[in-house]
Amino acid sequence: MRVLVTGGAGYIGSVVVEELLNDGHQVAVYDNLAKGHRESLPSKVKFFRDDLLATERLCQALSESEIEAVIHMAADSLVGESVEKPEKYYRTNVLGGLSLLDAMRNAGVKRLVFSSTAAVYGEAEKQPIEETDPTKPTNTYGETKLAFEHALRWYEHAYGIHYASLRYFNAAGATERCGESHDPETHLIPLVLQAASGARPDVGIFGDDYPTRDGTCVRDYIHVVDLARAHVLALGILDERSAIFNLGCGGEGYTVRDVINVAAEVTGREIPTKTLARRAGDPAVLIASSARIKSELGWSPQFQDMRKIVESAWQWLQTHPHGYSK
Repeated sequence: MRVLVTGGAGYIGSVVVEELLNDGHQVAVYDNLAKGHRESLPSKVKFFRDDLLATERLCQALSESEIEAVIHMAADSLVGESVEKPEKYYRTNVLGGLSLLDAMRNAGVKRLVFSSTAAVYGEAEKQPIEETDPTKPTNTYGETKLAFEHALRWYEHAYGIHYASLRYFNAAGATERCGESHDPETHLIPLVLQAASGARPDVGIFGDDYPTRDGTCVRDYIHVVDLARAHVLALGILDERSAIFNLGCGGEGYTVRDVINVAAEVTGREIPTKTLARRAGDPAVLIASSARIKSELGWSPQFQDMRKIVESAWQWLQTHPHGYSK
């Protein structure tokens, strides 16, 4: 299949590209490189550098590459920033998403896999969260992702665009080629590993008084390869139907301190920490059930253990101590 990946030069998107190529798909990438890295992509991948709001350019990318399906990864995705700058998140995640849908309509492309988030659930009433549970986002990031999901439902009704929406938290880990390289870095595992390597003095823990087993937030962490495989698998249903799938690590999830302790074991180094105030919009616990996607698509994560996740990220950091471009 000929697939366009928006945000395909980003951390998760670049691994999605890897997995698509491994499966024999033809891939094009659309990315403005605000956060992504051209170096993360093989040279044979056709690349379009532009913004999601450039609808005509999206139309050109879709038609020029004779695209049959889109995997939509491009988004703004920082919870704290979304609360402080809601206009940015509505512009990128909602207006940019609508621009993509309009381009798909014009090009006759009717398959879309959407990289959504478990943040659409907010403070869930039970754990693990299932797809039928209420959606009550507690931050603008989750709200804008849910708004685009609502748009997808109506675009399917009106225009026949089938979609698979994947709700997940905290991709982590790396492949030999692709890893996390953000500026500034905000994700826990690379921050912890940077502290272990001496690249930063310590790791901030945002709140240690949550109602959890050690007072720190509990989250899902999924190896980025397992996550990418789910996106590729989801392409297979889009000729027939749409669906929403959660992706979670299963079990009780991992606290912030769990991650720090595992990283200390993997690296053999002390990791200094400092406790900070809670971040606005951060729920205490978010764990998603993956029962539906396992049953319906046969998704079976291969790297679910936190130690495997951290080891792969640490190995990538050793070979890319300054990220991609330095």
